[in-house]
Amino acid sequence: MEQQQPQERAPGRVLVVDDDPTVAEVVTGYLERAGYRVDRAADGRGALAGAAAHWPDLVVLDLMLPGMDGLEVCRRLRETGPVPVVMLTARGDEDDRILGLEVGADDYVTKPFSPRELVLRVESVLRRSRPAAGARVRPLAEAGLTVDPAARRATKDGVELGLTLREFDLLTFFLRHPGRAYSREDLMREVWGWDFGDLSTVTVHVRRLRNKIEADPARPRLVQTVWGVGYRFEPEGSPEAAASTGPDAREGR
Repeated sequence: MEQQQPQERAPGRVLVVDDDPTVAEVVTGYLERAGYRVDRAADGRGALAGAAAHWPDLVVLDLMLPGMDGLEVCRRLRETGPVPVVMLTARGDEDDRILGLEVGADDYVTKPFSPRELVLRVESVLRRSRPAAGARVRPLAEAGLTVDPAARRATKDGVELGLTLREFDLLTFFLRHPGRAYSREDLMREVWGWDFGDLSTVTVHVRRLRNKIEADPARPRLVQTVWGVGYRFEPEGSPEAAASTGPDAREGR
């Protein structure tokens, strides 16, 4: 009997939010040619209304919007439900990019950008947000933390954690590789799937993850800083190692 091939998943629905009609039109065209269904909005209120009408699989969100900026839109979307966000920014200031990551953006692209690169980023984020069809992945459990990759669900001491896409992937990676130190470059490659990028992205996500899984995020015992290297997940939460972990502002440097 001939084995039936699994059906390929449709690319999904993307909400593009940008007040520049030229940028929105170009991005929409590239995404539609890649097979995505695309909805558009030109401001924050339109984005929230569009998401309410047709909840997207991913949002491409401009940081600078009239009235309600992209940061507030991202916050409000997160209050409604989990959705991956790729943020667009024309600003060169690192603080603005970090703000986007702090409110839960999963990735960002700085204008001017290549539309083809943006499509690749969208594909990467969506691919990591969906378990492979038919995949059987055993839940992971360490130090009171349980991660079910198939269900995309994580708990601490039985209480569900509200993790973003990248926070979930980062925690899953740490649980799969306990006791080993990884540089920020390693984590960017293994968790984000990129061989290049702003390493502050990793720093921000480690800090956000610590805030959700550590008893005292200022003195982390699970995700520890290894000076001159990067980070290490310690299921035993060694207090001696934790005592050598400095402030978040210097982590990984």
